[in-house]
Amino acid sequence: MTRDWKDLTEITKGEAVEVERVRMKQSGISIEGNFELPPLAQLTLEDQIFVTAFVRCFGSIKEMEELFGISYPTVKNRLTKIAEKLEFVEINPPASGSEVLNQLEKGEISVDEAVKKLGGEK
Repeated sequence: MTRDWKDLTEITKGEAVEVERVRMKQSGISIEGNFELPPLAQLTLEDQIFVTAFVRCFGSIKEMEELFGISYPTVKNRLTKIAEKLEFVEINPPASGSEVLNQLEKGEISVDEAVKKLGGEK
């Protein structure tokens, strides 16, 4: 049985969901285990729609006001509440100790740079 994401969010009513099986459509390969849903998929359907609209409006609060018929403070408050539900994703996380040592070994960075990256200098 194939279900739409909207159906699933209505069935779960905001309860935590754990995915146990994933199947890739093209290859038909299935993977079983415990998979946590990505942060955006953990939002309510209404919040997902709001985030999608915000992205499609290229972050224009003015367009969001017009689209939803709400005020600037309401848009900002809604975005703030959604942001609080989402964990920040580090785009360029700091290198791990082993990565720094590998870079040093390969000559990609100097000893001074390695010390800084490892937190030896502030």
